[in-house]
Amino acid sequence: MANPPPPLGYSKALSQPDMPSLNPDKSSVLPPPPLSHIPARFPAPQLQQDHVASPSIPTPTMLSPANGVKAGSPTPHLSTPPGPPVLSTPPGPPVFTSPVRPAAVPFRTSPATPQPVVFSSRPSLPTSSPPHFSNGSVELNNQGSHPTEKALSVEESPVFFSAHKVLKEKKQANIPSLGFGVLVSPGREISTGSQVIQRDPHRCHNCGAYPNPYCNVLIGSGQWQCVFCSNLNGSEGEYAAAVKEDLGNFPELSSLYVDYVQTGNQRPSFVPVSDSRMSAPIVLVIDECLDEPHLQHLQSSFHAFVDSLPSMTRLGVISYGRTVSVYDFSEESIASADVLPGGISPTPESLKALIYGTGIYLSPMHASKEVAHQIFSSLRPYKLNISEASRDRCLGAAVEIALAIIQGPSAEMSRGMIKRTGGNSRIIVCAGGPNTYGPGSVPHSYSHPNYPHKEKTALKWMEHLGHEAHRQNTVVDILCAGTCPVRVPILQPLAKASGGVLVLHDDFGEAFGVNLQRASARASGSHGLLEIRCSDDIVITQVVGPGEEAHIDTHETFKNDIALSIQMHSVEETQSFSISMENRKDIKSDYVFFQFGIHFSNVYQADIARVLTFRLPTVNSVSAYLESVQGDVAAVLIAKRTLLRAKNFSDAIDMRSTIDERIKDIALKFGSPVPKSKLNRFPRELSSLSELLFHLRRGPLLGNVVGHEDERSVLRNLFLNASYDLSLRMVAPRCLMHQEGGMFEELPAYDLAMQSDRAVVLDHGTDIFIWLGAELAADEVRSASALAACRTLAEELSELRFPAPRILAFKEGSSQARYFNSRLIPAHKDPPYEQEARFPQLKSLTTEQRTKLKSSFIHFDDPSFCEWMRSLKVVPPEPS
Repeated sequence: MANPPPPLGYSKALSQPDMPSLNPDKSSVLPPPPLSHIPARFPAPQLQQDHVASPSIPTPTMLSPANGVKAGSPTPHLSTPPGPPVLSTPPGPPVFTSPVRPAAVPFRTSPATPQPVVFSSRPSLPTSSPPHFSNGSVELNNQGSHPTEKALSVEESPVFFSAHKVLKEKKQANIPSLGFGVLVSPGREISTGSQVIQRDPHRCHNCGAYPNPYCNVLIGSGQWQCVFCSNLNGSEGEYAAAVKEDLGNFPELSSLYVDYVQTGNQRPSFVPVSDSRMSAPIVLVIDECLDEPHLQHLQSSFHAFVDSLPSMTRLGVISYGRTVSVYDFSEESIASADVLPGGISPTPESLKALIYGTGIYLSPMHASKEVAHQIFSSLRPYKLNISEASRDRCLGAAVEIALAIIQGPSAEMSRGMIKRTGGNSRIIVCAGGPNTYGPGSVPHSYSHPNYPHKEKTALKWMEHLGHEAHRQNTVVDILCAGTCPVRVPILQPLAKASGGVLVLHDDFGEAFGVNLQRASARASGSHGLLEIRCSDDIVITQVVGPGEEAHIDTHETFKNDIALSIQMHSVEETQSFSISMENRKDIKSDYVFFQFGIHFSNVYQADIARVLTFRLPTVNSVSAYLESVQGDVAAVLIAKRTLLRAKNFSDAIDMRSTIDERIKDIALKFGSPVPKSKLNRFPRELSSLSELLFHLRRGPLLGNVVGHEDERSVLRNLFLNASYDLSLRMVAPRCLMHQEGGMFEELPAYDLAMQSDRAVVLDHGTDIFIWLGAELAADEVRSASALAACRTLAEELSELRFPAPRILAFKEGSSQARYFNSRLIPAHKDPPYEQEARFPQLKSLTTEQRTKLKSSFIHFDDPSFCEWMRSLKVVPPEPS
């Protein structure tokens, strides 16, 4: 197992993994600029001779689906808690939450779902940053512009900047209350597909960056100049061309988004297809201490789950209580299991006897579906008269045995053979209570005299087990359900360290069943590495996400590597990294560059290096910068930095105060003073940001909406790793009002939407609520039609979301309606002119309807958005 993690706050110089590089070009070139300006942020590795793996070709070879490549396929925080909420703290080096671990070499990662290759017909570029080519007769330091370039749309891009421009002045740019950063979703699928190249990439000999559309190219010799360190690099004549237009034949010089692919471990005969790829196994680890009602729901979910699995999926089933039962698929007529003790970790002898015995513990569904159904039907409810929380559950030992079953005899395979399945294997733990027996357990009662020590020991053990699972390319998801507290803090390290998630459910019914199916269908990548490069003027201050700093055991490849490298636990579309940045100094150039390299192995065993390069213009004008700020992205970045520090409910209350201080500081630094007053008006350009932060302050992440600390902990951990789309919805709900004819109108998430003759859908990420007004509910025909339309919309909104949200429907005035009311801004307290300005739909109501709406509200002390802003001595922004 992995060594114990270093204490929080542990820091270490960042280093760059070994990467293939290029032979220096022997022809006469302009000398590279001096390297004295490159910061000593990373240790300087020795320069290695680079080489090109493939011969020069005028047009790169494109891949077909048979080669195991899906173009545009998806690929996904590292930070110790920051100090006190002081908004003027100077930047420091990147800080990481996860303990630092050495990473394996080479680094790879894989997309979520294999699909055929989709080729893009034309290069796609950011609007601000055209490619510029040189024939060698002019200087190489000027960048051109071109009116016809285009960028990936917001729906397609895996990269989201908080602003599309960067302030030149360091003092203005580094105001921490607003900040600058980027959200990167390595697993995000790009629908238009990518440019695919079947060869090793060229690399800058000096810093390791990749060629991109913004490089200057000497078409006579084929040399290219790095945009990050200005070094001239050879291409072995590959980029030599008669005219600069010919360079457009190279995807890396004409496309923002490029995949370099090597398939089948360099085996020419390797031609995988979807159904015959090496399927990573799934092992269900089932709590057998359930009462009959919970077990019945669980069995129904399992039967539906087995029927949904592809025929080639290999499944294993393990149950645990005081012992561990490993079910044998070789018995076709009855459910048969080998039983191991759960009080201790399995011994090597017992595992060897199990693995080399006659039983079959992982079997493809096409051969064993009926046996699986028999196994699930054979499960029996817990019979002893012991409370749920006090029942013996040896979850830790069960997961250890599941890992051994997945690994099989591969640890003893000879002749250098390497077992390599497509993507990560997956263990799905179905738990109804805490781990109270055997390794990694805690006492049944919190009043146990030695509970703090045992809890600390259990936390370390679970984290060790999670890292061991990650080392074996196995993700552990923990799906909990029922009313018994599962001690989330004990189980969370196991899921987190392995790259999985922990999800809470009310019961083992529909929502649990959906998440069980979606967890198994997530084809997570393996051997993931994320490289982040940015111009020398920009420094990375913090990274938040599902990974840890990557270290190399041998030596660095590039002399002055500027990349921050992150080893990803898994590579999935549902995850992202939040990267905070600041200006290192005043910026003199007109542009700054950012490059993201994502290395992974996909489910077809193809090794992929995905490269995305961006160029943002720099400006002196604060107003021009504010106009370019993306309020949604900025809010998510701020929320992730804030939630990182909200480890418990007491911290969450403190973080609400930091939100207040942040609003005041933004108004002071970027707002405008109100004439004849000491107040400042919040900048109109950031109007959406202020409302999103108000939602964050009072919603489930920081507010009082969620009652139990287990629920709050699960939401927090899910949010810190979540994709941009899910993160945004968890910060602020999306409100959609049903209209006649089955259409929906999107409205601000204000309580003014609670109109008695309407139905409303509220999407809050992990929950979707359907609210039926009392007047509408009284009409059975209309209410049935509206409810059906709302349910259909809710299912469409959450179709690909993991975890699948809980969908609740209720009527106005019911007890469950409080879930809905508490997540809406109480704007009914505002004067009519402010209501109409921020909720224009009110203008369509008659006087009678508005009077009825006003009388339907019950008075609460919760302030409205405008009241909150004024309480901070800030004038609310005008609606954008």
